[in-house]
Amino acid sequence: MTYAVIILTGGRGERLGGVDKAALSYRDATLLDHVLSVVDDASQKVVVGPEKDLSGVVWAREDPPGGGPLAGLAAGLAKITEEWVAVLAVDQPGLTRNTIARLRGAGRNAVLKDDRVQWLIGFWNAAELREALPEEPRNQPLRKTLLKLDPVEVSALPGEAQDVDTPADLDTLHSG
Repeated sequence: MTYAVIILTGGRGERLGGVDKAALSYRDATLLDHVLSVVDDASQKVVVGPEKDLSGVVWAREDPPGGGPLAGLAAGLAKITEEWVAVLAVDQPGLTRNTIARLRGAGRNAVLKDDRVQWLIGFWNAAELREALPEEPRNQPLRKTLLKLDPVEVSALPGEAQDVDTPADLDTLHSG
């Protein structure tokens, strides 16, 4: 089954002092490079956020920027044609190819779950996502929209759902 990926890089990184999470270094690359490597088999790669000098991806941006993850998702969906799409946040250093394979293997809408549901680590039917979007997605809750699609919860492996939101998370990222 071929699939697309939408990687959301937006957000102001306020808890990290306004840092561009996509550009954070991780294992001799960036977090964006890492997430792209996990989905290198995706037929379409859409990155939502400020454009960078990076080949092999299509760039999208919500208009105006800063409208939240649901607006970013809508902007990304406008760029894909595949039936299935992985939707991922860029600040997920624990993602692996196995993560994506397990989500895809669910055979239906799926999200990763550790101690809580990780709404920005999921695999979705693109048509159902489009239908669930509110007419104006700007500043609307992502969770409320995605809940309508009744995703199956795929259990996260240890460290798989780790994200980078705070200075402590950043320290953990750079020490590991």
